[in-house]
Amino acid sequence: METMGPMRIAENLLSDQTAALRQDFPILGRVLPQGQPLVYLDNAASSQKPAAVLQAMETYYRQYNANVHRGVHTLSEEATTAFEAARAKVARFIHAPTPRQIIFTRGATESINLVAYSWGRANLGPGDEVLITAMEHHANIVPWQILQEQLGFTLRHVPITPTGTLDLSQLEKVLTERTRLFCFVHVSNVVGTVNPVQQLVTAARAVGARVLIDAAQSVPHMPVDVQALDADFLVFSSHKMCGPTGIGVLYGKRELLESMPPFLGGGDMIREVTLQGSRWNTIPYKFEAGTPAIAEAIGLGAAVDYLTQVGMEWVHAHERALTAYAYARMAEVEGLQILGPGPEARGGLVAFTLKDVHPHDIAAILDRSGVAVRAGHHCAQPLHTELGVQASARASFYLYNTVEEVDALVAALHKTRQLFAGQKG
Repeated sequence: METMGPMRIAENLLSDQTAALRQDFPILGRVLPQGQPLVYLDNAASSQKPAAVLQAMETYYRQYNANVHRGVHTLSEEATTAFEAARAKVARFIHAPTPRQIIFTRGATESINLVAYSWGRANLGPGDEVLITAMEHHANIVPWQILQEQLGFTLRHVPITPTGTLDLSQLEKVLTERTRLFCFVHVSNVVGTVNPVQQLVTAARAVGARVLIDAAQSVPHMPVDVQALDADFLVFSSHKMCGPTGIGVLYGKRELLESMPPFLGGGDMIREVTLQGSRWNTIPYKFEAGTPAIAEAIGLGAAVDYLTQVGMEWVHAHERALTAYAYARMAEVEGLQILGPGPEARGGLVAFTLKDVHPHDIAAILDRSGVAVRAGHHCAQPLHTELGVQASARASFYLYNTVEEVDALVAALHKTRQLFAGQKG
């Protein structure tokens, strides 16, 4: 992105369209108990939901609430149709070859665990290696550590540079012919780094490794094509993309999903059960034991409809411009250090520290001004350790955020700095 001043960046933002979009999100009109209007900048943790998503879920509960795949009565058939339509919408959204390759889970975390305990148990053992990176979310670290203890394979990682990007100069040392699976995040939830997926996939293919892409911070914010990326597995969560909590997605290549054993046992994942043994259902149902999150799937489908109507190219362009504006404005705050690369190499979030102020105190004081940000290690302790900080505060943006909200954030940060400077004095 060309370097330009904050005002020039702000002029390029489509404020009229953003203002119209904000009307679709009821919660954005809320005035908080402290008397301040809500400035919601915690979208990397969970986004807000448009009225269309809320309405779709309410309609299910009010008009055709029933279980899916099991009944021949009208309500069950209507629920099944809506549930499977949501799966088809998700498949189109990420350009999956078929809806059968879309597995509904409870979220990206469960999706990674599904791969670990199904594909991992069937394919990993002593002498094998799994490669992750130092910027992974705990959900893409801990399952592999647990499995490593049980199966005896080696877990290695790609280090990062001081600027918060992957140290690709070390890739050949850690990605070897023993690597069976390379797991990496598409966009970091802390430093915002957009990783070079094609380069990483090509490197994995050169040694015969499979790839798992954590797309929790990319699918909601930019166009993603799983076939163009050549992902073996790709995971993301509904609640970060205008949809409800409690549901996420695992995409997998068909031949892999068909070869993998079930993750959970129970109803709907079986073809036949006897007291002597069972035969499994076809994909995706082989991995969806029990009553699924029906209303949530329908809500996710409505969220996909909404984002498709807005246009993911527009969402991505809006966030890039807003992040560049925030990056420039936040640099004006004395003692503030932004973690990670410049705005041209990051997604729609900015994690930062403020000299002599704990991130939790930053978040608490910003909340007095109605500004909601995240504080802590953001489920990425190893990354913070690599960067030499214990924790950070994080402002993260979405399609409904505005220049004025960034200005409110910066004004609140100035107040925070002045408050602590006064206490220190």
